Amino acid sequence: MILALLLYVGWRVLRGRLPKKRAGATSKGETTPQDVLVEDPVCHVLIPKHQALRLRQGEKTYYFCSERCCDQFAGKPEQQGEV
Repeated sequence: MILALLLYVGWRVLRGRLPKKRAGATSKGETTPQDVLVEDPVCHVLIPKHQALRLRQGEKTYYFCSERCCDQFAGKPEQQGEV
């Protein structure tokens, strides 16, 4: 009984030290776009990149959690002063 307990504890220790495979990771260890979090520049909320609203200005792409934040960032007057 003690031997079985020691084997089980040893197995758990070894298992805990092995690298865990992450969900959504590719075979080369890269993450998919669903795993990447982006920060809304208005309210600073972190959201998954694939769910964010996008606004391109020149060469830069901005990501937003809602249309309200996007409108506020873009400077639409009806959204100014609201957060």
